[in-house]
Amino acid sequence: MSKIKVEIWSDIVCPFCYIGKRHFENALRDSGLSDSTEVVWKSFELQPGLEADPNQNIYDFLAEKKQWSPEQSREMHRHVTQKAAEAGLTYDFDSTIPANSFDAHRLIHFAADNGVQDAMKERLLSAYFIEGENIGDVETLIRLAAEIGLSKAEAATVLKSDRYADDVEKDVQEAKQMQVQGVPFFVMNRKYAVSGAQPVDVFIRALNKTAEDAAHEGSLNK
Repeated sequence: MSKIKVEIWSDIVCPFCYIGKRHFENALRDSGLSDSTEVVWKSFELQPGLEADPNQNIYDFLAEKKQWSPEQSREMHRHVTQKAAEAGLTYDFDSTIPANSFDAHRLIHFAADNGVQDAMKERLLSAYFIEGENIGDVETLIRLAAEIGLSKAEAATVLKSDRYADDVEKDVQEAKQMQVQGVPFFVMNRKYAVSGAQPVDVFIRALNKTAEDAAHEGSLNK
């Protein structure tokens, strides 16, 4: 079977990115294409250069950013919490700490070089949305890296330097070139794109179409 490559631009602090990850994973499972699909996580910053206050709650943080009332912010978060629950995720916005995600993205690139990119992405999303971890804190990131089996010392060396910063910037610039307006954004074999946390069946159709095209192109090249 021809290989499918899916590149996914997303941000750790994007609630729909975690929901989209689950929907996509379910689509991979249901389509039977898991073994023939390579997934590559790409960096995207919703708030580049953010200087977050870890003592501020997420409701007030987003209300200020979006110029919403506190009630509007809490209602939006209730809605997202429900959407997450439908995907099997238990968000805890009461504990969520606003954070800059740049270092976390560098950590994901480090994990990719060690063959555990998806595990690192999953660990960071869970830490941020479910466990109330401060993913903008370097010591927290080092601990999370060690929890998935990465070298604590190597993770510390990476995070206390500027390693992988260029990789993050490259991903961000690539998204701009493709005019990506929001995340999650899924690109399949550089041919088809799915934007947003779409329902599982939308991903299944896109994956199947990509697989069919790849198989057709493969037969023509024989």
